[in-house]
Amino acid sequence: MRVLLAEDDESIALGLIQALQQRAYTVEWFNDGRAALTAAQLSHFDLIILDLGLPSLDGLDVLLNLRQSHITTPVLVISARDTIQHRIAGLNHGADDYLIKPFDVDELFARLRALERRTSGAASNVIRVGPLALDLQSLSVHYNDKEVLLQRREFSLLKKLVEHPRQVFTREQLEESLYGWTSDIGSNSIDVHVHNVRKKIDAQTIKTIRGIGYCLNPNWQ
Repeated sequence: MRVLLAEDDESIALGLIQALQQRAYTVEWFNDGRAALTAAQLSHFDLIILDLGLPSLDGLDVLLNLRQSHITTPVLVISARDTIQHRIAGLNHGADDYLIKPFDVDELFARLRALERRTSGAASNVIRVGPLALDLQSLSVHYNDKEVLLQRREFSLLKKLVEHPRQVFTREQLEESLYGWTSDIGSNSIDVHVHNVRKKIDAQTIKTIRGIGYCLNPNWQ
């Protein structure tokens, strides 16, 4: 899952990046409101974590511009602005949730999982498709009730496909979701991850759509 993090405090941002990456998120960090807005308008993100006190463009203005651009990506505001008026303003400008600084990281992830469930239409932290079950809290995978151990990016790949079981993703879309804008991507990285997931779960887990990309086994939908 690809996250846009807009936070101008470097120490907070680096701590969040480390925590998010440990939980299988891909993170793009921006310390400037206008840069964050431009990135959100030009590229796809699954979630946005947005501080309000940003230089060049305040977080509330970022929110307003996002929604006026018809970008519906879930937004979690994290802010030291802790009055009820500030929270109402954030929600009225288009935030999906509002978390006051300082906050506990476990609460942050609980709120992110709630936004993910809302987006995918899931009722719990466990997403089930056919014989597969992905637990968003424990980051565990079960196939036919047996646990399967996946590496972080293998889990991220499978999660992307399970959350959108009827969608075919191009290799470029999957690369962006798993790696973001980093240049450290091998030409066959996605193919390797697909191979490993198939080997660890089932050869039919991921289907190759020739000339287009990959999708989850359509027989499981």
